[in-house]
Amino acid sequence: MKLLHTLLLGVALLTGTLAHAQQYPAKPIRLVVPFPAGGATDIFARALSQKLGEKLGTTVIVDNKPGAGGTIGSDLAAKAAPDGYTLLLSTTSTHSIAPSFGARLPYDAVAGFTPIAHVGNAPSIMLVPNTSPAKTVKEWVEYARKNPGRLNYASSGNGTVVHLGTEYFKAQAGLFLVHIPYRGTALAIPDLVSGKVDLLFDSLPSGLPHVKQGRLRALGITSLKRSPLLPDLPAVSETVPGYESVTWFGVYGPKGLPADIVAKVNAGLNQALAEADVKDRLAQLGIEPAGGTPQQFATMVARDRAKWKRIIDERKLTLE
Repeated sequence: MKLLHTLLLGVALLTGTLAHAQQYPAKPIRLVVPFPAGGATDIFARALSQKLGEKLGTTVIVDNKPGAGGTIGSDLAAKAAPDGYTLLLSTTSTHSIAPSFGARLPYDAVAGFTPIAHVGNAPSIMLVPNTSPAKTVKEWVEYARKNPGRLNYASSGNGTVVHLGTEYFKAQAGLFLVHIPYRGTALAIPDLVSGKVDLLFDSLPSGLPHVKQGRLRALGITSLKRSPLLPDLPAVSETVPGYESVTWFGVYGPKGLPADIVAKVNAGLNQALAEADVKDRLAQLGIEPAGGTPQQFATMVARDRAKWKRIIDERKLTLE
């Protein structure tokens, strides 16, 4: 009787698991965006959510929960029930940089989440004033080496991707540049145009219009290889070997999300990213679609986090 009971229990559990996989999703899914509405992350989420909903046969609702650099929304998603109805659109800021600074986060960026898919990368472009004597990355590096401590760079604030990415560039190229933090790169643009600032690594949507209008000069892109979004713009790594600084986007679920749900959402995301209209919308945002398996996503984030942790420690960077 005991053996029979065990067998029946096993069959019941298996049947329940299969039924669970077949039924999901049975109601709308919430995609938490830990940043304000209207920003690139939010626009990306809305383009992706509509198509993901079509692939999964349900509605995916974008829920903006901004605050504390993405911490509030990320914490909310981490503490949600692991049933697949609350997902998180994360970024480099929430899961690579914030943990690397050793800040007291209300969530564990690794153990507190289930990785589902890497969905996109946003490289930046290296911008200089039109008055700069450099026409290429190589010329700018040589110019900076001849003027140690006399040139500066702008960032969107201490601890941001722009700040860390430029410090990484300095380290790789062996440069001494003065940091000028702003509250967002948009505020730094006028000073870059006027020549008060010598260098800025800015996002494509923000920086490229100024290049097209002839107000600034673009020297390179921060993806490891040339981007299909700007195939004629050299990668900075062509001059500074190994240099790469991109903002990644990925989808997580809470810790303990069942494997069948992970597989279903991952498949839906990969299918959505392959759609031509999604690719076109992402291109307008300066984002390259990614994709792949949950394990590939987890491996990429671990590697990225280790890189920024090393830069933060070596350069003795702080959030102050």
